[in-house]
Amino acid sequence: MNNKKTMISLFSGAGGLDLGLARAGFENKLCVEVDEVAQQTLAINHPRWKLSSLGNIHASTPVELLREAGLESRELTLLAGGPPCQPFSKSGYWVTGDTERLTDPRAKTLKAYLDFVREAQPKVILLENVKGIGYSKKDEGLQLLVNELNKINKLKGTNYIPRVISLNAADYGVPQLRERVFIIASRDGLEFDLPGPTHFSPEKFRGKGRIYSTAWDAIGDLDFNIWPEELKPSGKWADLLPTIPEGQNYLWHTERMGGVPLFGWRTRFWSFLLKLAKNKPSWTIQAQPGPATGPFHWKGRLLSIRELARIQTFPDDYQFSGDRRAAHKQIGNAVPPAIGELLGLEIRRQFFGERVRKRLRLIPERKVDCPLPEKAKAVPEKYLSLCGSYDAHPGTGKGPGAQKRESKEDVYA
Repeated sequence: MNNKKTMISLFSGAGGLDLGLARAGFENKLCVEVDEVAQQTLAINHPRWKLSSLGNIHASTPVELLREAGLESRELTLLAGGPPCQPFSKSGYWVTGDTERLTDPRAKTLKAYLDFVREAQPKVILLENVKGIGYSKKDEGLQLLVNELNKINKLKGTNYIPRVISLNAADYGVPQLRERVFIIASRDGLEFDLPGPTHFSPEKFRGKGRIYSTAWDAIGDLDFNIWPEELKPSGKWADLLPTIPEGQNYLWHTERMGGVPLFGWRTRFWSFLLKLAKNKPSWTIQAQPGPATGPFHWKGRLLSIRELARIQTFPDDYQFSGDRRAAHKQIGNAVPPAIGELLGLEIRRQFFGERVRKRLRLIPERKVDCPLPEKAKAVPEKYLSLCGSYDAHPGTGKGPGAQKRESKEDVYA
């Protein structure tokens, strides 16, 4: 049996998912990506991969893309892709109590993915998105996918039965707590089963498997005491970072924690002033963080591009085109390559009956020399005037954004 399986990726980005699938034995026949900086990243790291000259998936047809890949309908093994997830993101829902979802123009990308499925009829489809796509009563994107696949089945005689799986990347050795949803379907109706976790939090570890990979495992050897200017935090809250212990965020400085009460409980998003802990996985890497958005290094600085890439399990020889902001965006938007490796190996095993390795090669090795936590510093005097009693956040969907939206609805009612 030929172990090489063909794949096409839509919305390729910096190539995180693609890289993992390639390491699992899939041959990339075509990458479709509209962002020019991400295109450059793909070209630098994968000169043998073909990058679609059409670029924008909305300006091309599935037939044209298949022709570029040199494939006919039903010849493709795997169609992979992660349509932009902002319409279904948790952060949008937290702020306003809702997102635009299918009315958001960016949701057209999901429809474009399905159009390609209809034409290409690949043996396997793999679609990645954020957890919010499946929120109860907020799952129009998921319902669209199911309904369209049913139509394709009737029209083309296929048997795509989507399996929705949620996973936390840390459960499989990625040194990052990152929850994502993957939708997998076989043209022949075969069912995909997510393998059980291989890594566990110290609280859940029972002697089988391994303890979670940590931030120290990923980037401990890159630690240093003097850092370049570009890694120095900026903005109003920069000098507050050294006062927050490892693994904590702004909540440390509320009435319920051990710091100075400068904020109300849960009145900011979780990643506000969030710091890594050496002995734990990183928090989720954001794509476009503001100046006070973490995770920050345990020494109170920004993470370098190489550190961000390591936390996402990109290998050290992987280069990112563009300036720091562009590189950070590419890394934050990527699927951790190790998760692509995991799913690629399991697709080969479950759908094609191949014998594959179980150990992921893209996850970091355990380091045994993890130092003690950094000592938090005293709050600078300039922040002490903020000390006081603050109301807690009223609850999900009831924050300032939701209140403004409700006020507008009342005006026009």
